[in-house]
Amino acid sequence: MTKIAIIVGSTRPGRYSEGVARWVLEQASPRDDATFELVDLADYPLPHLDEPIPASAGRYENEHTRRWSQAVAEYDGYIFVTPEYNHSTTGVLKNAIDYLYAEWANKAAGFVSYGVVGGSRAVEHLRLIAAELQLATVRGQVALSFFHDFENFTTLKPEERQHQALTELLDQLVAWSGALAPLRAARSPASA
Repeated sequence: MTKIAIIVGSTRPGRYSEGVARWVLEQASPRDDATFELVDLADYPLPHLDEPIPASAGRYENEHTRRWSQAVAEYDGYIFVTPEYNHSTTGVLKNAIDYLYAEWANKAAGFVSYGVVGGSRAVEHLRLIAAELQLATVRGQVALSFFHDFENFTTLKPEERQHQALTELLDQLVAWSGALAPLRAARSPASA
């Protein structure tokens, strides 16, 4: 069965991303076409990129990199949950993405963002990064606004349209993750 990681893209104290990711998991869990799990970057403390060899070589010297690689490699697709900081994504998410290469390739990704303007600019940057990693991004996206989807700018209360947007994202992500499976299989060591 297709396996999707919901990546909690912030480690900042007081972060909203964990609550947003849990909402995504709650909405996705009843589906029978994939399994969904939270992957919290707080559980994978990665220093600022410290691998001497580029990730595309796939030769990792550090245990924290190997642990992160194993976690990411087991999934067929990803939902990145990201706030918008200074018109982009978080440094910790960008750093975590940069640690790896092949683990992302030929998989699908969707985005759930949040911020004053819904985190859309963070997702724009992530889409460019994903393209370089051969990570196919789906069109469906959830952009949560602090003005409309958070009560008093703190408590997540997504409007009904956000539930519909998430369903569209999940439908596309599961379909694309499955469609890319032959490409992943062709690259796996077992098929060589």
